[in-house]
Amino acid sequence: MNIKKENAILEVIEKFSDYSELILHQLTLLEKIINSGSQLIPSDILEEIMSNEEKSDKFEIKLSEKIINTIVLQQPLASDLRKLMACYQMVINLERIGDLVINIVNFIPKIKDQEIYGIMTDVIYNMLIVTQNMVQKSILSFTQGDREYAIWTIKNDPVVDEMNQKLVKKVISKTGLPEETRQILLSFIHTNSIISSIERIADHATNVAEATIYALDGTDIRHQNKEEK
Repeated sequence: MNIKKENAILEVIEKFSDYSELILHQLTLLEKIINSGSQLIPSDILEEIMSNEEKSDKFEIKLSEKIINTIVLQQPLASDLRKLMACYQMVINLERIGDLVINIVNFIPKIKDQEIYGIMTDVIYNMLIVTQNMVQKSILSFTQGDREYAIWTIKNDPVVDEMNQKLVKKVISKTGLPEETRQILLSFIHTNSIISSIERIADHATNVAEATIYALDGTDIRHQNKEEK
């Protein structure tokens, strides 16, 4: 490989790591909000999250363009081409994770019933921690070339799905309030939107892990049965 091509690919990987850190930091800020148990989001944290979202949007565009330019201008072959294509897929998924963080932050103040939110906060937090770990390991699977991290992430996706179902059942069983109550119904809808967003973050982490495996050995496992992986 010539030096110019090697440097171009290394720069893409370095920028990808920077972008990954930004998205992981957004998840850390979200963790602080959920862990507080309060629907009142501190202004400094909210401002930081919104500022980071603007950075994320610009970062995603520049990094995607850089990946495409590297492929077109440097014409990498075989494993390097797979790595760049996988990186491009990951950037898209990470950007969507960032969008979902914003969705969750916007939903929290809309929950009008503090009792419902209080009942659910502990499970939401646990669910977020599992998902956050999935995102982190899926990124490490790529940056460190670790196939086992990728497999771990993929296999933990059903765990988050199951937590989602248990969370919904917990709310229904513990409220003890009439279903027709508008305020409770609205609160439930908004809270469920938060849960679904976290679940989708886990799905994107799985996509990143699958892209890693493609980058490492050229195997597309997106539609394979998980037991075969």
